[in-house]
Amino acid sequence: MTATLRFEDKIAVLDLGEDENRFSPDWLDSVDQLLDQALSEGAHALVTTATGKFYSNGLDLDWLGANGDKAKWYVQQVQSLFARMLTFPMPTVAAINGHAFGAGAMLGIAHDYRVMRDDRGYYCFPEVDINIPFTEGMAALIQAKLSPASAIVAMTTGRRYGGSDAFAAGLVDFTASVDALTAKAIEMVAPIGPKNAGTLGAIKSTMFASVVTALNTDS
Repeated sequence: MTATLRFEDKIAVLDLGEDENRFSPDWLDSVDQLLDQALSEGAHALVTTATGKFYSNGLDLDWLGANGDKAKWYVQQVQSLFARMLTFPMPTVAAINGHAFGAGAMLGIAHDYRVMRDDRGYYCFPEVDINIPFTEGMAALIQAKLSPASAIVAMTTGRRYGGSDAFAAGLVDFTASVDALTAKAIEMVAPIGPKNAGTLGAIKSTMFASVVTALNTDS
């Protein structure tokens, strides 16, 4: 479950890992450090993707079950990642190579754009079926990116969206074959060019101020 960072020209490509890429505390720390690296090495844009069957299966429920006394702390670490990605001071694209469930789907939503594999994988918020209500911050994040109609279906039915259905619902902006997925994500952001990080970060922080507040204050 090791995340890695590479560069394609000035585009940072963050690979979330090669298994279910669940949000263990160590994984969260690793991703945070790689985001720092992308900034420090002058990336013009960020693409996240993964290797294999999953983009991310979300919360590490095994760790959480064994560390119930740290649940509040853990949820805040997860939501801090969402808030950071939502306001990350460069263009961001999630290249969704496989299943994106729960918090993994929320991480995708926190990017500026999303491109999803067209033949396999599901985009899903299963909270209603696994009896884990959305926090205020998580709900605010999803509702900030989807139309009200799409948010109602996605959040209250646990529907599993394949690539074409995810595109139709506005969950993703494009679909592509698995072999072309990362290239399509890079194609989406390469023409944007470098932006001043302070300015872009401030714009995103203003756009999503209420979402960030909710993510940073949930208990």
